[in-house]
Amino acid sequence: MIPVRGLQNHTVAVLGLGRSGLSAARALAAGGATAICWDDNPAAKARAEAEGFICQPFKSPRDFDEIARLIVSPGIPHLYPDPNPVVAAALEAGVPVDNDIGLFFQSFATDAWARFDVAPRVVAVTGSNGKSTTSALIHHILEHAGRPCQLAGNIGRGVLDLEPPVEGEVVVLELSSYQTELARSLTPDVAVFTNLSPDHLDRHGGMGGYFAAKRRLFAEGGPDRAVIGVDEPEGRYLAGQLSEGRADDRVIRMSVDRKLTGPGWQVFARKGFLSEYRKGKQAASIDLRQVPGLPGAHNHQNACAGYAVCRALGLGPKVIEAAFHSFGGLPHRSQLVGEKDGVRFVNDSKATNVDAAAKALAAFENIRWICGGLEKEGGLAALDTATVRKAYVIGREAAGFALKLPVEAEVCTTMARAVEQAVAEAEPGDVVLLAPAAASFDQYDNFERRGEDFVAEVARYL
Repeated sequence: MIPVRGLQNHTVAVLGLGRSGLSAARALAAGGATAICWDDNPAAKARAEAEGFICQPFKSPRDFDEIARLIVSPGIPHLYPDPNPVVAAALEAGVPVDNDIGLFFQSFATDAWARFDVAPRVVAVTGSNGKSTTSALIHHILEHAGRPCQLAGNIGRGVLDLEPPVEGEVVVLELSSYQTELARSLTPDVAVFTNLSPDHLDRHGGMGGYFAAKRRLFAEGGPDRAVIGVDEPEGRYLAGQLSEGRADDRVIRMSVDRKLTGPGWQVFARKGFLSEYRKGKQAASIDLRQVPGLPGAHNHQNACAGYAVCRALGLGPKVIEAAFHSFGGLPHRSQLVGEKDGVRFVNDSKATNVDAAAKALAAFENIRWICGGLEKEGGLAALDTATVRKAYVIGREAAGFALKLPVEAEVCTTMARAVEQAVAEAEPGDVVLLAPAAASFDQYDNFERRGEDFVAEVARYL
């Protein structure tokens, strides 16, 4: 646990008692603060009370008279589309609003670090797509290299559940826009911006607000080194804002669209090869086509980001390349589930938006595509379905979703029916791919449960 520093003998309100909220309450108590908690879910409230925490509702600004700070869980809106009433009351009372990420950065460094020859460092990864794979890949490379490391944030453990770091340790954090937008402290040593595509627009008041939430990771004090994907205008803008000039190697630009040139530090992938250039000269090259855990251009971007971060941390190209080959990928992200009779089955349930699904479709040929669910804002027009032989549509609104697809589509509604039909029609060389291009909440609690359902149905056939 990371005990919270700076709030000793203060009373702090905690709203939302899921993983991050309850973790924050424990860390506040460990740091000498008094945590008063609330959650509208009776079961969550009961869990907190069972651990000895006081639970009481906060209904008006007067309820915050003795409160030093309000800690909010990521799923609770604090601005758009409308602030949660508790957050609104805290702001009306002039109480600062924060989250567990802000508490982490406020509390991570301690006096014990004075004895370290090499201080611990934090790598923080954000972006629309690829955050989880990039974070897990960086952690995997560090483990492969024998470096002490921990993984947390939007993946793995809550940030305040981490162990206090040892000398030279690297903490890798995956951070969503919900987390970066609200955190009062954001001071990573290395920060990554993978890419940007429309997502969570209602929560951030539009694309500008969404980008602003991501950009805060680089603005609140600024990292020592930034790895920036420059394949979208926002990434190019961010790189320009952070850089002092073309040769400023504190900014590592990365791309999977084109070769990057210039006197600075660049990492890019073209035609399956990752290249590193520094001061206009090639420093390394890796054949990504031979890396089974990172298929497709979207995973090549993850490879570029992971490579750039680990180079910035002092690892050599050969060490990173060897770690690539032992990386197994993450569940629900271009996960090869199995193969039979020349047909491969790939689970990319994490492709919850159109951009992620488009990248999944571009990674394979001859696709039997299982898609559908709760459609997100922006529609399906951006999808390139040239590699799709047929779509099998799931979800409560499967019929309407199917009508918007520019390929032959069969309304299946359930995962069982979709897999059954895809298996029946698949031929050797085909890929049965789950890449929904939609949220899961019309049928499943989360994308993980949807992916597990796909895996279970495929297992019946295998």
